[in-house]
Amino acid sequence: MYTHDEQWRDAIDAYTTAAKTAGYAPATIAQVVKHVQRFSRWTSRAPWKVDYEHYRAWLESLTASRLTVLQHRTSLRSFYRWAMSAGRVLEDPTAEPTFVTKRLPVPAAWEEHLTAYRSYMRSTGSPEGTVQIRLSQLRRLARDRASLDPMSATLDDLVEWLAEKNWSPETRRAHRSAVRTFYAWAKETGRVRKNPAAKLPVVRARRPAARPAAEYDITMAYAKADRRQRLAIRLAADLGLRCAEAAVVHTRDLVERDGRFSLIVHGKGQKMRVLPLTDSLAGALRAAPEGYLFPGKVNGHISPHHLGKLVSSVLPAGVTMHMLRHRFATLAYNVDRDVFTVQQLLGHASPTTTQGYVQIHEDHMRRLVEAVAS
Repeated sequence: MYTHDEQWRDAIDAYTTAAKTAGYAPATIAQVVKHVQRFSRWTSRAPWKVDYEHYRAWLESLTASRLTVLQHRTSLRSFYRWAMSAGRVLEDPTAEPTFVTKRLPVPAAWEEHLTAYRSYMRSTGSPEGTVQIRLSQLRRLARDRASLDPMSATLDDLVEWLAEKNWSPETRRAHRSAVRTFYAWAKETGRVRKNPAAKLPVVRARRPAARPAAEYDITMAYAKADRRQRLAIRLAADLGLRCAEAAVVHTRDLVERDGRFSLIVHGKGQKMRVLPLTDSLAGALRAAPEGYLFPGKVNGHISPHHLGKLVSSVLPAGVTMHMLRHRFATLAYNVDRDVFTVQQLLGHASPTTTQGYVQIHEDHMRRLVEAVAS
């Protein structure tokens, strides 16, 4: 009889072989295997019989820190994404249900108003990246509430929609903000008499845990990356740029002062900052053809989403371009523990935000504990 343990052991062995062939870091593989083995001991189901509700129940059963739960979630997602690509499962049980709705068309009643709102945001000079993110968040609402007339929505309708989502506080806050600004515009332009989103409950902030990419993962990514991907990786990992900031870098942003080069970065909210460049990175930027570093169809440059996908395609499963920014923040902070300088380098409005990007090394905490005890 093919036992439960044997089914899981064979599945994990197959994943391990595939991950090694793909060049994933040994530490990454080991972590995924450890977490999947933990899940296999919890569940009574075979590896290819797991569904979303079962997977979510396991995550909710974990009595661990938020960071640990996120690491387990990432590992299960990596395992089942491989299973999907290998034909072991027809549906990914770790995919959030809202992901599926992205493929549905936006109802015509919503699209009419969203098109007008897009024009309004552009007329105010909002960055294109901000416009696209807001529209994406509002389209999620539109798809989930296809039969709802957007200009007849009530506070209860919007509260119910937000309440049904298994989102992190950061994601929930972002969608709440998108809905509030959309309906504030609708009221201002006479589309609604009363703003239904004005009294949406406040979402309490929770500082996210730092998730710096591992050095080995970056090394492996460089080995597989083409010129564009390597340059994007360097801008995020060695300079701390956001994906949207890297996507719009132009050769004219490279400036020379006293024989040293710096880069003008176009940040969030149309705020600019100037970052010093190492000689190596300056040389790579100077060698690029004149124009945008990443040419594309969005006003001449690539979209942030597309650039992020390009970088993620050479990184190990579960590692993103934004985690390269966390890597930069962590290394920069650990040079001399100057959180305010790191804040300026990252373009954060508050050092509190920067703290969520920095992972304090265990050896540093150990030295402090031992110093106090001595």
